Amino acid sequence: MKNERPAAVTIQGNPFTLVGPKLEVGDKAPDFRVVNVSLKPVTLGDVKGAIRIFSVIPSIDTPICATQAMRFSEESAKIDGVRCYTVSMDLPFAQDRWCTLSKVDSFYMLSDHREAVFGEAYGVLIRELRLLSRAVFIVDGSGVLRHAEYCDEVYSHVDYTSAMEAAARLAGL
Repeated sequence: MKNERPAAVTIQGNPFTLVGPKLEVGDKAPDFRVVNVSLKPVTLGDVKGAIRIFSVIPSIDTPICATQAMRFSEESAKIDGVRCYTVSMDLPFAQDRWCTLSKVDSFYMLSDHREAVFGEAYGVLIRELRLLSRAVFIVDGSGVLRHAEYCDEVYSHVDYTSAMEAAARLAGL
């Protein structure tokens, strides 16, 4: 695989390789091709909006990932013009089941399970496990990254406050 970053992330202290670039604030947001819970293809161009939060998790069926999805769902719903997407390798059926059981409808689930295009483009694909590493990206209406955070440890939470402050600043709050 191309552009590998050995030992870029750990899981309970064990090092793993991330595939793809480490994106920085100011970079153009890479395009991607994923599917939604209805199995319809989705690209970056399909999710145009003023402010987009891409909350990246390994699996919605783990407590820390569910917490991240729920927290971004709740907090992004309070800011006009912000749309939150949770991206994982989970099958769309699992994502849809979680949304239904959790009664969450203020954000969107995207699955990278088919081709791992999002994972490689955003540098969050864990090569050895074919899962996505925990991260959060905020993209403005011009398609530029305005916030990028990669967790060094998959079992660590992202900095929710910093991410939501970035989204609020972009929204003019």
